[in-house]
Amino acid sequence: MLNNKKIILGVCGGIAAYKAIELLRLLTKAGAEVHVIMTRAAQEFITPLTFQTLSSNPVHTELFNLIAEREIGHIALADRADLLIVAPATANVIGKIAAGIADDMLTTTVMATKAPVLFAPAMNVNMFTNPIYQENEQKLRRFGYLFEAPVSGTLACGWEGAGKLAAPETIFESAVAALTEKTLTGRTILITAGPTREEIDPVRYISNHSSGKMGYALARAARRRGANVLLISGPTALAAPDGVTVVNVTTAGEMQHEVMARVAGCDAVIKAAAVADYRPLVRNSVKIKKKADSITMDLVKNPDILAGLGEMVRRPFLVGFAAETDALSENAVKKLNEKNLDMIVANNVTQPDAGFNVDTNRALLFFRDGSSSECGLMSKEQLAGTILDHLARHLTGR
Repeated sequence: MLNNKKIILGVCGGIAAYKAIELLRLLTKAGAEVHVIMTRAAQEFITPLTFQTLSSNPVHTELFNLIAEREIGHIALADRADLLIVAPATANVIGKIAAGIADDMLTTTVMATKAPVLFAPAMNVNMFTNPIYQENEQKLRRFGYLFEAPVSGTLACGWEGAGKLAAPETIFESAVAALTEKTLTGRTILITAGPTREEIDPVRYISNHSSGKMGYALARAARRRGANVLLISGPTALAAPDGVTVVNVTTAGEMQHEVMARVAGCDAVIKAAAVADYRPLVRNSVKIKKKADSITMDLVKNPDILAGLGEMVRRPFLVGFAAETDALSENAVKKLNEKNLDMIVANNVTQPDAGFNVDTNRALLFFRDGSSSECGLMSKEQLAGTILDHLARHLTGR
């Protein structure tokens, strides 16, 4: 995801400095080369050795260093960076940068870089709401600096309120978004994900093995590319993606209602959900007791949401999914044509590395014009990017 990206992580003084360790881990795990700059105050809370061990790179703590200055260290770092993150960012450092003061390794590097800069502030709530600090932040925002707002909660000082450093996962997501080309800016994308459940009685239901991972990966990827994303999700164990509007549903009927109520104004709909094809004709109000050796249950067909979208007079760009166990290409092309889709993503769910509840996938992509594309084994995050590459190109050419 961040392979070959060079990221500078600036760590300021504050109890939240320990959370920068987890952010560093997330960045390196994603493939980034991370160089850490620590202020003098940050070293009062955590040692440089910790960051050096985890980043496998020397930690920069001094502006004037005889070894680093052979190449003018702060300039070399500034030129090398694809992104600079300051987390936690104190009111002091933000104020100095807003005033154009560059008197240590971190502030000089921020001032010298042309890479995007992402601040993740952390401070006492009264400092955060102070109009001087707020004016400094707004000034930097006007100049194009990025901010990941702190969250509310119990602060280390004992106060309650805004000022708590955003979660490392949230800062990481903003970092990835900052490095992602905005190919879907201004577009509104509706994505469905996960399974649906059709109740038999208050205890049992009909469903499938969908985890929702593919749909959630698409939602994150679309958001990173600048899209306004609406995610309509069946029951999953996944955390809601940052910056995405999530609508939770349970049944196929509920999903149909939410999709059709919200599709107007969407540029594209990606139907990644595994919607139950049938539901019980009768939903028992009490638990069915285990008595007979077998029981017979009447099922009725659920509404076909994708077909309904395809029948719209003025419809958005439609992407469907075909989870098949045999005749993959034939079944996918048939579904593409019958449901009037622009694109369909087909995969064989019997493959252990491409089915439900795994983080990887293999897919065949088929398009309305008869063309196709094969995607070998890749992560669902990577496949989401490939799908959105095709989507962006087709939206541009419509």
